[in-house]
Amino acid sequence: MSSTELVAELPWLWSGLAAYALATFVAIWGVVPRHQVGGVATKGGVSGDNSGGDQHEKLILALLISALIFLSIAIAQRWIRIGHGPWISLFELLMSQLLSLGVIFTLAYWRLPGLRASAVIALPVLWVLGTWVLMLEPTASHFPATYYNQWKWAHVFLGKVYLALLLLGVALSGVMILRQFERTAVYFVRMPVNEILDKIAWRFMMLALVFDSLMLIAGAVWAQDAWGRYWSWDALETSAFITWLALALGLHLRLTYRIPAWVSGAMIIGIFALAFTTYFGLPYLSPAAHKGMV
Repeated sequence: MSSTELVAELPWLWSGLAAYALATFVAIWGVVPRHQVGGVATKGGVSGDNSGGDQHEKLILALLISALIFLSIAIAQRWIRIGHGPWISLFELLMSQLLSLGVIFTLAYWRLPGLRASAVIALPVLWVLGTWVLMLEPTASHFPATYYNQWKWAHVFLGKVYLALLLLGVALSGVMILRQFERTAVYFVRMPVNEILDKIAWRFMMLALVFDSLMLIAGAVWAQDAWGRYWSWDALETSAFITWLALALGLHLRLTYRIPAWVSGAMIIGIFALAFTTYFGLPYLSPAAHKGMV
C-alpha cells in the first residue's frame, strides 16, 4: 500500500473539519451582542421583537452542507481504499459519526430557525470529535465475519440517530444553563424562553429513548446471530443499559416534578456524557465482542 493510498481520505476529512470550524466561528460571531436584532435579554429568554433572520445563518448552513459533502467524499475514499465502510476502528467510527451527527444537526438547523443560536453549543461538541480524529492514525481495519449481518446495520443506524437526538438536547440545555449568567444570557435573546426550550429538549430526549430502545433490541438480535447470545452483561452492554436507565429516569423526573430549567439542562448533559462514554470509550477499552475483533 502506497503512502498516497494511505492518506487518500485525509484531505477531504480536513476540509470537512475546516468547514465545521468556520461554521463554529461564524455561529459565535453571530450571537455576540453587537449583532443582535431587537429584544431584551433575560435569564428566561427574550422580551421584545425577535423576528427576522441574519445573513450569517445562511453562511452557517452553507458551511454545514459543505462539511457534509467533504466528509461524505472522505468516507467514500476510505471505503474504496480498504474495501468496507468506516465502522470498525475508532478513527472510522469518529469520522462516520462526524457525518451522521452533522446530517441530523444540519436538518434541525435548517428546519428550526428559532433554535439556530444553539449551534454555538452543538458545533464545539463536533469539534471535540474532530480534534480527536486528527490525533489517530488512519490505518486500515479488519472487517470481521460477524459484521456481515443486516441487524448490525440496523443497530448502527439507530445508534447514530439516538446520539444525534441527544446532541440536539444538549445544544438547548447549554443555552438554558448559559442564560443563568447575565454576561452570556444576552447571546441568546432571539431564542424562545427557557420553558419552551426545556419542552423541546425533552421531546428530543423522548425520541432518543425510542431510538435507544430500538438500538438495544437490534443489537441483541445481532448478538444472537453473531455470537449465539442476546445479552452477556459485558462492560459495554452494561454501560449501554445504565445509559438507557438514566435516560428513562430523566424523562420520569422531568414529567413528574417541576425542575428548574438549568437543572433540567444539566440532567440532559449528564445523560449525553454517559452515552458519549459508552459509544466512544468502552468499545475500545473493553474486550467485548463489539470491538469487532472476532
